[in-house]
Amino acid sequence: MNYFRTALLLAGLTALFMGVGYWIGGASGAIIALVVAAATNLFTYWNSDRMVLSMYGAHQVDANSAPELINLVAELARRADLPMPRVFLMDNPQPNAFATGRNPQNAAVAVTTGLVQSLGREELAGVIAHELAHIKNHDTLLMTITATIAGAVSMLAQFGMFFGGRRNSNNGLGMIGSLALMILGPLAAMLVQMAISRTREYAADNLGARIAGQPMWLASALAKIENAAHQVPNEEAERNPATAHMFIINPLSGHGVDSLFSTHPSTGNRIAALQQLAAELGADRAPSVAGARYPSRSPWGSGGPSPPRGPWG
Repeated sequence: MNYFRTALLLAGLTALFMGVGYWIGGASGAIIALVVAAATNLFTYWNSDRMVLSMYGAHQVDANSAPELINLVAELARRADLPMPRVFLMDNPQPNAFATGRNPQNAAVAVTTGLVQSLGREELAGVIAHELAHIKNHDTLLMTITATIAGAVSMLAQFGMFFGGRRNSNNGLGMIGSLALMILGPLAAMLVQMAISRTREYAADNLGARIAGQPMWLASALAKIENAAHQVPNEEAERNPATAHMFIINPLSGHGVDSLFSTHPSTGNRIAALQQLAAELGADRAPSVAGARYPSRSPWGSGGPSPPRGPWG
């Protein structure tokens, strides 16, 4: 159902984009809109990961600079049957993380210093597994495309306001239609983008919990990150709100509910879903995903204290 809903929403967003193009220039306008969307998506397909990583000042780490973090990502990637992604660290006190890249072979996982310093190893494993789930589900490419189309709808709407208004200067309904297009077009695109984002977060929570082996690791991490995200500002995210949907928890201030304008589901709802998944799996059951089996017990060993928190980079 998640994939069907996502496909339906993406189709609706594409139809909205072409509809705006048709309203501005008829059939030729729709074709031009499609060409613009294709060109923009082609550019972002090849460059989106470098752009967003640079935007947040992320620097790549390796086994020499962050051995425990690299080992953790490598083990989880192996369990998820994924290639080892590049790992980046962002010098940011807000605990948060995101994944990017056009496909699993060119993926990257970026975490903040605040995340690795505030979470235990098992909670950090839950967060990284969530990001690997986004990569496995190809959500990183999907969210890049939806953000690009939503932005293009806004651009076309402004274009239509100028040229449509001039073309229909003697027609009151034409001017009203232009105003409605300028307001409702970007709003509809934003709502569809947010709906897609919320759907993919639930799916990544579910798969990530199965990859890590314990849903409550991620649930505990989400509770901690949610609390800290409202206390510790993320200045880069505030300057670039269009990237907010990429993070595991909304990095912007003032978004704590599962509302119409939220890029993320309610954290409480996500934790409840993870608790339900934990109950369904049981303590001794091993969930399976895409033919692989992920043990429900900790893959990091037991019987001793957890590794010390940070520094990881």
